[in-house]
Amino acid sequence: MSDISKNSVTIEAPITEVAALLSDLAGYPTWSTAIKSVEVQEKDSAGRATKAKISIDAGVMKDRVILDYDWSGAPNLITFELDDADLLTEMTGAYKLEDNGDDTTTVEYELTVALSIPVPAMMRQKAERSTIDLALNQLKSKLEG
Repeated sequence: MSDISKNSVTIEAPITEVAALLSDLAGYPTWSTAIKSVEVQEKDSAGRATKAKISIDAGVMKDRVILDYDWSGAPNLITFELDDADLLTEMTGAYKLEDNGDDTTTVEYELTVALSIPVPAMMRQKAERSTIDLALNQLKSKLEG
């Protein structure tokens, strides 16, 4: 397993709003430039996607992936892991949400990827960090308007 890349941001929105936006996978392409399309394949009893086919174009990371989502820790923890992909051999991630008690939420995003082709660890980690930073910045922009 690869090292985990992570970063966090504080968003001026309550945890319920942040969790609601993150749970609407089909809506990701409207605010995340790296997510080109989402096809929800399976949902849980609460209507949240548990399996989704996602087209990703995050610079050097371009792939079509099927991710399995775990909502058992929601709203504080949302995790996903790779089910299938064209190029990636690993993709695990987590959004960790912390209610700051003042209608702000700290969101930490962790991401680990591995590719089927050899890529130097430094390049992979740089791509992970830029993907995380972009996702957090766009999440913040969408929620803070």
